[in-house]
Amino acid sequence: MSRFKKQNRHTHISSSRRVSRREFLAGMGAAATFTIVPQHVLGGEGHVAASDKTTLACIGMGGQGHIDLFNLLKYDEMQVVAVCDVHREGSGYISWDWMKGNEQRVGGREPARRKVNEHYAARKNTGGYRGCKAYADYRELFEREDVDAVVVATPDHTHAAITMTAIKRGKHVYCEKPLSYSVYEARQVTEAASKANVVTQLGNQGQASEEARLVQEFILDGAIGPVHEVHVGLGKRFWDPPMWGSRPPDTPPVPDGLDWDLWLGPASVRPYHPAYHPWRWRDWRDFGTSSLGDLGCHVLSTVYKALKLTYPVSVKGECIELGPEIYPRTYKVKYEFPAREGMPPVSLTWHDSDYKPPRPKNLEPGRAVSGVVYIGEKGTLMGHRLVPESRMQSYGRPPKLLQRSPGQYKEWIDACRGGVPAGSDFVRHSGLLTETPLLGNIALQTGKKLYWDGPNMKITNDEAANQYLHREYREGWTL
Repeated sequence: MSRFKKQNRHTHISSSRRVSRREFLAGMGAAATFTIVPQHVLGGEGHVAASDKTTLACIGMGGQGHIDLFNLLKYDEMQVVAVCDVHREGSGYISWDWMKGNEQRVGGREPARRKVNEHYAARKNTGGYRGCKAYADYRELFEREDVDAVVVATPDHTHAAITMTAIKRGKHVYCEKPLSYSVYEARQVTEAASKANVVTQLGNQGQASEEARLVQEFILDGAIGPVHEVHVGLGKRFWDPPMWGSRPPDTPPVPDGLDWDLWLGPASVRPYHPAYHPWRWRDWRDFGTSSLGDLGCHVLSTVYKALKLTYPVSVKGECIELGPEIYPRTYKVKYEFPAREGMPPVSLTWHDSDYKPPRPKNLEPGRAVSGVVYIGEKGTLMGHRLVPESRMQSYGRPPKLLQRSPGQYKEWIDACRGGVPAGSDFVRHSGLLTETPLLGNIALQTGKKLYWDGPNMKITNDEAANQYLHREYREGWTL
């Protein structure tokens, strides 16, 4: 077993003892008179000394993995020392600037490694930099003792296995949403993070936004009164559904440089096909978690915080098409939550594709229903604005009661370096948050209303449905 050190939440792991800048300068003694020490060694305003950086490894170098990498490279507190992906290099990845649409780029561990080395070479104003190493297998990466923190941006079905390994090794973790593939995995990872006392953050960036704070503050201020009903409406996906209702009939060769067995991870064995990799895996039951799992942790985070939600007591799903291999694209899921902390019971309904949320009363003619709609006893909030717009104008902004976020990534970085927990910490928020959309997928699969005993993680009215809380890993894989 590797010799990994556990850490206190308010300390930062380093491969050697930290030395403050004052101690370093004092220790230079008379030699300082004759030696010019580069600024990047000493640190200084706007610069963190190399000995005081948080070392980082990024696992999963597809589209979202590159978004995370590009953002984290901006922070001088972090030093990216390793990247990892089962694909050496390949095309067809969705653009890492999602706002530009369906543009596709080259992804994989080697493009990421080159990007990191080029970035640090430019920063140091040197001809070259070779400090970032590339790995195919994350388990080999974790044998390194000089990694303090990791980013997990692989497909959904491998999130939990990699994240749990990181937690057991005492690494801080930033995991892309959802936290896991199954409800059971989410619960296990959350409990492990609590015991290990590591810093965590889920990649649901919207939770750090100003809009998220405004929604919470409108509700805290009583602008719409007690909320009994919430509706979420989402349109069609921007990518096309699979061409087949079951597995593709052909078996093309595995692309050069792709370790398909590692990509499959704990999922059952099946032949490679471009219908799964590099990014269409979201539609497939073995690998993704549907649009509900993909977007639920984004959209529902603010709902959870604003309404102080915990476990739902029931969930019911309805869909147009249901197959053994592919998630439905047109569906509706309704959750019921009990009264809590002075708030009344509330229903939350997710409407996807052709299922449309009801039109709020007092919404202006011609104005589309968009975002999350909160229906209260005294009014309606759509997104982060009161309905109708005339009421928004007369009400103005609610009192500023909540602290603003320095940004999704900065929250995690600051927490890794001894600050307050991040806004989507697994234990305080996103572990439970992840369970909710995944439970909705089970309701869709069973086609019935399920009653949920959240604390004991059990569906109480359908014993057979409990089998979907987790799946058996293939041989060689454990959580």
